[in-house]
Amino acid sequence: MRLLIIGGSRFLGRAVAEQALTAGHQVTVFNRGRSAPDVEGVESIRGDRESDADLRRLAGHGPWDAIIDPSGYVPRTVGMAARALADSAPAYVFMSTCGVFSDWPTRPVADDSPVYACSPDAGPDDGDYSTLKAGCERAVDRDFPGRTLHLRLGLLLGPHEDIGRLPALLLRIADAGATRDERVLAPGDPAYRIRPIDVRDVALFTLNALEHRLQGSYLVAGTPSEATAYGDLLQACIDATGSPARLEWVDGDFLTAMNVAMWSELPLWAPEDEHPWDNDTSRAEAAGLRLRPLRETVADTWAWLAADDGKVRRSYQPKRPHGLEQDREREVLAAWDAR
Repeated sequence: MRLLIIGGSRFLGRAVAEQALTAGHQVTVFNRGRSAPDVEGVESIRGDRESDADLRRLAGHGPWDAIIDPSGYVPRTVGMAARALADSAPAYVFMSTCGVFSDWPTRPVADDSPVYACSPDAGPDDGDYSTLKAGCERAVDRDFPGRTLHLRLGLLLGPHEDIGRLPALLLRIADAGATRDERVLAPGDPAYRIRPIDVRDVALFTLNALEHRLQGSYLVAGTPSEATAYGDLLQACIDATGSPARLEWVDGDFLTAMNVAMWSELPLWAPEDEHPWDNDTSRAEAAGLRLRPLRETVADTWAWLAADDGKVRRSYQPKRPHGLEQDREREVLAAWDAR
């Protein structure tokens, strides 16, 4: 296949480009060349997806067998690309989020769960991330009618993660006994089950879906069969880094009372009354979704961070901070000791 990826240099887009090249496909990426180096082997076209002139120039490099959009967040902007490229490919894959479901994360969701209302012409200030993603889906549907595939993704992990969740856990545990205390705060119940998904498995599902000409929307997230205990996740981090870390399990209600923020200060953890992992992935599984063990994702992510004698680790800058600051962690643990 000849594929166009809008973006293609960071995390999800990068994973799709790498897996596509490995499978023997031809890959073109369209980006400004500012975020990260492109994957070796792709054809790079520089331009801004918010520029009509750049999009028209891009269309002249087609046609492609499919367009893959992992970098769209604003409906109005996504609509510009869809209109400009409407005659350039028979399929448009939009990388969406399970956050488009209005019940998520307070209730379990499935492919037919209700989705937020959002105009396909909405601008960046017309809603939050999840609501705008729903509008982006509608923008693509409008200009690629009957030719769209929306992948509503769960929480992504893996090498080159720029969000900061798994790297925050790995870096905290790696620093135990060196620049940080050996005792590491661990949230809630070690048996708490989580269901993230490796970004490379999303990429493989995307390629498989295109080869089988799938259309419509699919909830693509961690599957029940690959659910992993939070304690096993942290132990995998200890094993990968060779750390002397000692886990101190702190009650979830206590952490909530201490105003410790789930997801950000405690990556991949939520209170028991939340349901971020209860996603029905049966339709995607029937269509070929397969996942690697989380332990493999952890090991590969650490190998990436530790590469080049730790060069990646030292220069790592996530999109937003995750994990507890050192003084904050000590404060919470001291309060836990004194309870």
